[in-house]
Amino acid sequence: MNALVNTIRPLLRQWQGPLTEELVRSPGHFGLGQVPERLAPDDTTTMVCGFCSTGCGLKIHLKDGKAINLSAETDYPVNLGMACPKGWEALTPLSAPDRATTPMLRNEETGVLEPIDWERALVLFCERFKEIKAKHGPESCAFLSSGQIVTEEMALLGALWKFGMGFVHCDSNTRQCMATSHVAYKQSFGFDAPPFTYADFEESDVLVFVGSNPCIAHPIMWQRVMRNPHSPEIIVVDPRKTETAMAATQHYAIQPKSDLVLLYGLANILASSGWIDRDYIAAHTSGFHDFAEFVTQFTTERVCAETGLTPDELWHFAQSIHDGKRVSFWWTMGVNQGHESTRTAQAIINLALMTGSMGRPGTGANSITGQCNAMGSRLYANITSLLGGYDAADDADRKKVAGVLGLDESVIPREEAMAYDQIVDGIRDGRIKGLWVIGTNSSHSWVHQNEFNELLGKLDFLVVQDLYHTTATARHADLVLPAAGWGEKEGTFINSERRFGLVKKVAKAPGQALADFHILQLIAHYWGCSGMFSRWSSPEAVFQLLKEVSRDQPCDIAGITDYHMIDERGGVQWPLPEGAAPPEVERRLFADGQYFHPDGRARFLFAAPRPAPEMADAEYPFVLLSGRGSSAQWHTGTRTDKSDVLCQLAPTEIYIEINPADARQIGIETGEEVRIASRRAEIVARAFVTPTISPGQAFIPMHYEVMNQLLACVVDPHSRQPSFKCCTVRLVPVSR
Repeated sequence: MNALVNTIRPLLRQWQGPLTEELVRSPGHFGLGQVPERLAPDDTTTMVCGFCSTGCGLKIHLKDGKAINLSAETDYPVNLGMACPKGWEALTPLSAPDRATTPMLRNEETGVLEPIDWERALVLFCERFKEIKAKHGPESCAFLSSGQIVTEEMALLGALWKFGMGFVHCDSNTRQCMATSHVAYKQSFGFDAPPFTYADFEESDVLVFVGSNPCIAHPIMWQRVMRNPHSPEIIVVDPRKTETAMAATQHYAIQPKSDLVLLYGLANILASSGWIDRDYIAAHTSGFHDFAEFVTQFTTERVCAETGLTPDELWHFAQSIHDGKRVSFWWTMGVNQGHESTRTAQAIINLALMTGSMGRPGTGANSITGQCNAMGSRLYANITSLLGGYDAADDADRKKVAGVLGLDESVIPREEAMAYDQIVDGIRDGRIKGLWVIGTNSSHSWVHQNEFNELLGKLDFLVVQDLYHTTATARHADLVLPAAGWGEKEGTFINSERRFGLVKKVAKAPGQALADFHILQLIAHYWGCSGMFSRWSSPEAVFQLLKEVSRDQPCDIAGITDYHMIDERGGVQWPLPEGAAPPEVERRLFADGQYFHPDGRARFLFAAPRPAPEMADAEYPFVLLSGRGSSAQWHTGTRTDKSDVLCQLAPTEIYIEINPADARQIGIETGEEVRIASRRAEIVARAFVTPTISPGQAFIPMHYEVMNQLLACVVDPHSRQPSFKCCTVRLVPVSR
C-alpha cells in the first residue's frame, strides 16, 4: 500500500499541473476591440467545441496560460466564424459551484456522500469490483460511458475494462443517439462510414431532412445550408412544424412513425416511373431487383392512407427528388430513435443508392451525429467492436489488434457485450451486480425512468464518474469519482463529417478532479494491470496506437502524423492512409462507387413496416413526441443549466405543446398546468398552445428530468436503440 500511496501523490501533482503550452498559438491580433482588462487576452489557441457533433472551432482567449473567454474561430473549416449559444458559453460550466472536486463515498449509516481521498477511493473501487467478479464471474459487472469524452479516453476505458480487468459487458450513451446509424451503415455499406462533408449542405440543389431539425439541434450546420447559393429545394419530413420545417420549401407533416411507409412509397414511385440511375445500380449495388419488387405493395393509396399525405403531395415529393441534380438526404434522432429505426435509415440510404445520389458533391445518405464524439465511440470505444471497427469473433482481427497493442490474444473476450437495454435487464434479473457510469446521466436520460432508478438500488456497487456530484445518477452512487471536463484535458473528437478535431487543456480542473484518462491509468495501477498499458502513457501516445490499429481499415488514420497536424490543418477527416497526398479540407466517401463489402457493392436492405408499439386509443388518445427544445439546451442540462445566459434562452419549466383544437376540447389555455399520464407514469407541465403541433399529437422537449418517466423501453431489434419519439398519453387540466 505504501508503494501505491507514494506513486499516486506525484501523479496527482503532475496531472493537475501546468496547462498545455506546446499547442498554444503565438500571440497575434485578436480582433476583440475594447474589452475589460480582466478579459484582455495575451494569447489564443483553437480547439473544438465539446457539445454537439458539429465540431466547431473555438478560439480560446488566454491570459497567463488560462482560458478567460472565447470566440468563434473564423478560419476553422467547420463553422467559418459562427457559433451557437452553447458554443459561446462552453467555458461557463467548468466553473459551476457543484463541480465534483474530490472522491466521495456514501456513508452507509447516514446515506450521505462524504469526501474521501483518492487512495481510499481507488482501493475501494478495485476491491469491490474484484469481489463481485470473484463471486459472480466476469459477466456480473458493466459500465455505461459517454460520447462526450475524448477518443483516447474511450479507447483506454474499453481496453482496460475488457483486456485488463477481464470484464465483458459495457455500452455507451451513443446507444441512445447513434446506434441505428452505426448498424444501418455497417449493413448497407460494409462499414460505419458517414459519406458526407459539410460542403454538401452548400452544394445540393435538393436537401431532404427526415426527422431532423438542424435549426435547433445543429444550428451551425443549418447556417451552412443557408449559405447554399443554388436556391435549393429544402424538404422536411416531420410530424411537427419545426423551426426547420418553417424555413423549408416543402414540409410533409406525416403521421408519427409512418416514415418507413413513406420512404418505401417514394421508392416505388421512383422505380415504377424510371426515375432511377440504372447504371449506378448495376455497377455499385446488390439486391435492387428484390427491393423494387418489395416496394410495389406501397401504392399511392396505401401510403397516403397511412401517412396522411395527399396523392399530389406524395408525387410532388418524388418529382422533386427526380428533378434534382445533386440530392442529399439527411436524418437525425427522429429516425434513429424509433422502433424500426435501422430499416428506416436504410430506406433513406436506398433512395440515395437507387438515384445515384452518392459520392458526388451535394449528395449522400447522411446521418447527422448527436454528441461531440459519438463517432469516436462508434469506432474506438472497444464496446460493440474491437478498437478500429474490428470483429472480436474474427481470428484475423483479434490477431492484428493483439499484435499492435502487444497483448496476449487470450485477453480479448469473444463474447458480445450486452447493449444498454440488456445491461438494464441484467440489473433487473440479478445478473449485473456492479455498474460504473462514466460521463453520462442515465437516471435522467434512460427510458422508463422511474423503473431504471429503482433498479439502481438492486446493485451491489454503483460508481459514478462525472464533472458534477449533483447529477440525477450521482444521487444514487455508492462512490463518486471527480472528473475533469472539456477544456481541462487533451485528446480528440471526431465530428459528423469524420473530422478529427483537437481538445486542449486550457483550464485547470478544480480541487482533486482528474481527467478521465488519468483516473483510468490509476485504476489500471491499483488493479494490477498497468504493465499491459505501459505504451498508453498519454492521450497522444494512445492516438499513435489507434493509428496503427486503424491501418488498412476503412477508417485508416495512419497518415495523420500527430496532434500538431490536426491542429495546423483545422482538423483532418478520415480516412487518411499513410503516404496519401496532403488532405483536402473537405472530402467525401464513395466517389469511386466502391463500398466496403467484400464485393465492393452497397446493399439494398428492407423489411415490412411494423406497427408502433403504442397506438392512440380512448384511454390514451394523444401521441406524445419529443425532441430538442432550443439551441441553448443540451441533453439533460447537466452542463447547459450551469449557464445563466443559456437558462435565459430556454424555458426553465417543463412545457407541453398542444394543438389549439385539442386545447379547446380539453379546456386548456397557454400557461395552465396539464397532467400528462402514460401507461408508466404521470407528470405535470405548462401548456403551450400552438398550431405547429398537429391535432391528436403533443410535444415535450427532452431536456426536462421527468420527461422520460413517460416512455417505455422499446428498442429497434437491429441497433437496440430505444424509441424516444413516440408514446401515447392522456391530457387533463390540473385545475379540473
